[in-house]
Amino acid sequence: MTDRLIETVRERYAQAALSVLQPDAATPCCADEEADMFGAGLYDRLDRESLPDAALLASLGCGNPTAVADLREGERVLDLGSGGGIDVLLSARRVGPTGRAFGVDMTDEMLTLARRNAAEAGATNVEFVKGRIEDVPLPTGSIDVVISNCVINLSTDKPAVFAEMARLLRPGGRVGVSDIVSDDDLAPEQRAERGSYVGCIAGALSFAEYRAGLETAGFRDVAITPTRAVADGMWSAIVQAVRA
Repeated sequence: MTDRLIETVRERYAQAALSVLQPDAATPCCADEEADMFGAGLYDRLDRESLPDAALLASLGCGNPTAVADLREGERVLDLGSGGGIDVLLSARRVGPTGRAFGVDMTDEMLTLARRNAAEAGATNVEFVKGRIEDVPLPTGSIDVVISNCVINLSTDKPAVFAEMARLLRPGGRVGVSDIVSDDDLAPEQRAERGSYVGCIAGALSFAEYRAGLETAGFRDVAITPTRAVADGMWSAIVQAVRA
């Protein structure tokens, strides 16, 4: 089941990238059931106007993590599940020429699209690497800030994701994530009734599960703030934490 879910997710996002690279392809969304709650419309107008159209078209997230990550000049930021590169490009602008923005994605088609978008944007302080968010090919302690946009809920091994985030961050490093989170009283099967796994709903953690997972991995000052409902008892949320 786990391998099948991973491949289903990979295929869905490969198709999303191809829908931009090859406009005649079908266009899936992170959550087909709630398409108006995901995507480029969640970014402010000035951010949207500064990005290549293809980066906007490939945006499938549930928030804008760069708006809450408090990125600073010179920092090194990593986007887990970087897709078409929208959050990497916005991060690169915020950290400036002395900083660097990395994106990791397991989908070749998304990496192709992201690199094309970076070239079009003239971004020279970005790097996209192939890998899974449970096993990122970057050195331990090399990152100041980890961001992610509606991707952690898609992982089939979330404790491994949290442990990898802790490994990559320097002590005192920060997390600024947008993700889907469920009410604590919803069992996994009830979450699955509200939306599909590839639609970013069925795989969501509860508020308590998310907090416990981060704290077990070595994070402190965990804050999970719901921003809007995406289904009954399911929320788009901002997740912030500090590496102990």
